[in-house]
Amino acid sequence: MNKIIVIGSGFGGLAAAIRLQARGFDVTLLEKNAKVGGHAYQLKKNGYTFDMGPSLITAPDIIRRVFQAAGKHMENYLDLIKLAPFYRIYYHDGTHLDYSDDTRAMQAQMSAFHPRDGENYESFMRASREIFQAVITDGLGATPFHDLKTLFNFLPRALKLKALYPAHHFVSRYFKDPRNVFAFSFHPLFIGGNPFRAPSVYLMIPYLEKTGGVWFSKGGMYSLVQALEKVFWEIGGRLETGVEVSEIVVKNGRTTGVMAKGTFYAADAVVSNADWAHTHRDLIQPAHRRKWTNRKVEKLDYAMSAFLLYLGVRKQYPQLLHHTLILSPRYRELVKDIFDRKILPDDFSMYLHAPTRTDPAMAPPGGESMYVLIPVPNLAGEVDWHTRAQPFAEKILKFLEDDFGLRDLRQNLEVLAGPTIAVKISRTSILSARARIRARVCPACCSRRKRPRASYSLILIYRNLKG
Repeated sequence: MNKIIVIGSGFGGLAAAIRLQARGFDVTLLEKNAKVGGHAYQLKKNGYTFDMGPSLITAPDIIRRVFQAAGKHMENYLDLIKLAPFYRIYYHDGTHLDYSDDTRAMQAQMSAFHPRDGENYESFMRASREIFQAVITDGLGATPFHDLKTLFNFLPRALKLKALYPAHHFVSRYFKDPRNVFAFSFHPLFIGGNPFRAPSVYLMIPYLEKTGGVWFSKGGMYSLVQALEKVFWEIGGRLETGVEVSEIVVKNGRTTGVMAKGTFYAADAVVSNADWAHTHRDLIQPAHRRKWTNRKVEKLDYAMSAFLLYLGVRKQYPQLLHHTLILSPRYRELVKDIFDRKILPDDFSMYLHAPTRTDPAMAPPGGESMYVLIPVPNLAGEVDWHTRAQPFAEKILKFLEDDFGLRDLRQNLEVLAGPTIAVKISRTSILSARARIRARVCPACCSRRKRPRASYSLILIYRNLKG
């Protein structure tokens, strides 16, 4: 039986470990933290429960297939709740849009902004479906573009679908009102991308949401982590926490295992669900990655970061849905500040996660568990967070209370956790990254599979490392 080491127990690492173990491999999963979950960690304090990272599920069938691979039924482990509407978008002029899979409701709201936009809704969804079919159904999203021939074979279809257009430009061809354009083009922000530059391949997400829904796992997203961990144990996998891998050991162009806390773990293959840059720069010796030098890794295009606050409030705010977006009047310039100028703007757009709207048990009775995420420049910028973090957090709270209308927010705070800066690896260069690396995407977990927004790291399986 081949031995496989999986580094990192986020959603991707757990899914890979389960699929490989179910296929008969001898899998050991190593996690550096005290608990499994990676970015999908959970904080509990004073009766409040906070998901600290991923907050929604858009493709439950993908998760179901992981359980099925292990001979399990997802419904025996999880209680998934479909959200309706999916989220509410508040615009700076006081209007809002409740985004859902209800065609008539969407058309009515969009037509109120511009008469023709509602009429074009179904045309846009057909275009989104075609992108989805190319990327997911036909497997282009799982294609490793490791040579020019593969890339050239993909280009004609991509050009026909206009899948290489920037997302915002693509959507603007269908809708005129900027509020409707935003509602269907902001999705690259979910994975740290710039909607004005990220390719419209990401616009398969509206179709995915419409056909698959947006879901929440009762008890928080960490309940999904716990369910996957339980399945992995049940099928014979081994999991060690508090074990940080320091090196992927390579001899004669092949991995032989990993080093962790001075101990060698032998393996025939290694799967890394750690951040892509960290894996190459810190875990693989330079002699074994002549192509991906530290200099090249540092020069990659990295995504934005996120400033996170976790609020436990002994009051409820009915104007918040489970997922709420608040848009700045300076949206385009704000995006430029974050991605190009790399400065901390005076204003902000934000995402609020209020899971108590769906699962009241995530806060004490009458309370609200809230997660606030603000897009900010990544750490390549010159923002001094040691001095700017606290004033920025206070500014966010003031905005929510005085401008957005969450009255008496600060005086009702029982938990204020953060501020924290969460850095995500860029997703905008994933196709080119796959084209250039001499490692292959693990077919056990990535074949014909949309990369979930919950997983922020590229899953790689290392066998032959010659470049």
